[in-house]
Amino acid sequence: MIVFNKDKILRKTICCFLIIGFLSSSCEETEQDIAPGLVDEQQNFQLDLKQFDNGNRVMMQAFYWNVEPIGEWYNTINEKLEDWADAGVDRIWLPPVSKGQSGRFSMGYDPSDYFDLGDFDQHGTIKTRFGSRAELQGLINESHANNIEVIADVVLGHNSGGGKQDNPFRPGDTEVYSLFNEANGNASGKFNRTNAHFHPNDIHEKDEEALFFEKTDLCHDQPYVKDWLWKRDDSVAEYYKKLGFDGWRFDYVKSFSPIVVKEWNAKVGGFSVGENFDGNAEVLKKWVDESGSPAFDFACFYKLEEALDRFKDLTFLERDMLRKIYPDKAVTFTANHDTEKDENVNNNISFSNKMLAYSYILTHDGYPTIFYNDYENLTFQKTLKNLMLIHSTIATGNIEVLKSDKEEYIMKRGGSESNPGLILYMNIGRRAKKVEVQSNWLNKNITDYSENMEIMLETDATGKVELEVPANSFTVWSLAK
Repeated sequence: MIVFNKDKILRKTICCFLIIGFLSSSCEETEQDIAPGLVDEQQNFQLDLKQFDNGNRVMMQAFYWNVEPIGEWYNTINEKLEDWADAGVDRIWLPPVSKGQSGRFSMGYDPSDYFDLGDFDQHGTIKTRFGSRAELQGLINESHANNIEVIADVVLGHNSGGGKQDNPFRPGDTEVYSLFNEANGNASGKFNRTNAHFHPNDIHEKDEEALFFEKTDLCHDQPYVKDWLWKRDDSVAEYYKKLGFDGWRFDYVKSFSPIVVKEWNAKVGGFSVGENFDGNAEVLKKWVDESGSPAFDFACFYKLEEALDRFKDLTFLERDMLRKIYPDKAVTFTANHDTEKDENVNNNISFSNKMLAYSYILTHDGYPTIFYNDYENLTFQKTLKNLMLIHSTIATGNIEVLKSDKEEYIMKRGGSESNPGLILYMNIGRRAKKVEVQSNWLNKNITDYSENMEIMLETDATGKVELEVPANSFTVWSLAK
């Protein structure tokens, strides 16, 4: 093992000769300051990972709850696109872009007028919380110029902000706001709605059990609703596609049938992912099977939260996740706008364990999502960029778990003939650890690409090597120069 300290280096000083009239007879080990350039040169163990580009990239959730500044969000993230693209982002997920009942304060999850993207003066504002339609169009264009696709967040289950209207299927209930027209929350005049288009109606009481806003839960079995959402050539789906959106994030899919997603995608195409807020991997699998769409891997998220925070036991990572069933249909994440809300303090991954969680999703299979607040936090950014580089290069090949116990988790990616792969070593213990593992590298020098340890190790003729990891941290091992 070779070890270099960042500021000093241990060296033998042999001083048994005469230099310019001065004779020194001392021969001892001394610790000396050395020039930073010399240290950098001696610590430069790493290969240029970009030579191993595996084609994998990540999606950026390009917002957080209650983003600021109001009315300027599209312009704010527009300035970050070049950096994100360089870091390995190939898609950005935007918040719902249509006008909501809360007007300029709306995060878009209370949709009122699907065709008002910052054009009409209603709910007390012309712009949405994020900006105008023209600014949105500019953001989409600039994203495409940086080879980044743009994902629209579409809320199809419920509506908000309409006028009050009696519903004959809700006798005695006069507090129903199901009238949407030019004078009532739908200034565009497209997809006007009445009580016939919500539940209950003349078809049935509801189409799914998990309703969000029960009184304005859209009925997707009504032909009129289907037509305006995705079937017509001037539907919501087609309007967003023509604006330049490349894919879809479907909000709260438990409130409507998976067939809605399947038919929407068949009509307009593009990447899609569903928010099925459920930690059961089999529930996620069933939805993926029926919709044909990828889904956010809430099973993976909750196993990480349990392993790192709630139970502090890494054996929870052995349990089922969508990525283990359908790695190509699993969109993994460690945080999102919902999990990071103040009221979700017991339903998220703690600040101190964020990078451990990202080390997991960025070295395993699945399609990782990076949360805006994590990437833009300067405490995390350097580490995240490094992990994103690892993900797009050496996070390749079959996955084999080499060790899993309460405090340690070690996973190997097998790589390929042209790609060395990697070994991830996670440690949630209070002390640094060492363990001997079987690698695929015979008589090779390896180093830690996480940069949490500045060392180089050597494997033996059989590939065995004693790996190291700091306390409450991780290392990512692969071939050195």
